[in-house]
Amino acid sequence: MEKKYKITVEVATSEHVKYVSEINDTIQHASEERGTGIARRTDDYITSKMNEGKAVIALDGDTFAGFCYIESWSHNKFVANSGLIVAKQFRGIGLAKRIKEKAFELSREKFPEAKIFGLTTGLAVMKINSELGYKPVTFSELTDDQAFWKGCQSCVNYDILMRTQRSKCLCTAMLFDPKWEEKQNRQQKTEGKTISFKKWLKRNNSKEEEIIPLKSKLKRVMSINAISSLFRNNNETYVETITVRNNNS
Repeated sequence: MEKKYKITVEVATSEHVKYVSEINDTIQHASEERGTGIARRTDDYITSKMNEGKAVIALDGDTFAGFCYIESWSHNKFVANSGLIVAKQFRGIGLAKRIKEKAFELSREKFPEAKIFGLTTGLAVMKINSELGYKPVTFSELTDDQAFWKGCQSCVNYDILMRTQRSKCLCTAMLFDPKWEEKQNRQQKTEGKTISFKKWLKRNNSKEEEIIPLKSKLKRVMSINAISSLFRNNNETYVETITVRNNNS
């Protein structure tokens, strides 16, 4: 019979400091099992992340289940979600995704304008990152903060990173830039206005080819966005404006 868990995923606080040693041991064991790099931090460092509200912990009651923390670099221009780990008995139930989503949410809340990035060798983490909007990038697109790269020294693959002058390693670099989302939102907003314009034409039994030339003329005195706004919010004013422009043409 499949065991049912009641796992909570929350922002870690000073109340969770008692799990620090277990977290670091879990990270170490996972690194040894995979033969890949997960940089181990000191207990004091993990403790500081909890005290600052920059970590996420998963618990099944009082049992440790998973963890992740966030770090900021280059004067808060970059944020990394690091140390993602799930205890062995809780793997395969989608917990890593829940922790990652919570860490991503926390990162955006604390550093809304920062680029969020991560280094990983795990296909599962890459998939989660992709779903959150991350894209694979070269190492040169990440922070150049020396303190970040120094943190890789405890990784078993650190010599590869150094031999390639920090241009590549076994990890894949992935990045989320909030500007990408802003651009997408602007595009969707523009598409929405186009749809509204077509709905107005249909509602008023007008043909698009009859209106478009008039929009071209109006571009001399106002933007397309302004025109779309008039169509949506004040049809009578806009129709009257078109009539005046048309009669004077």
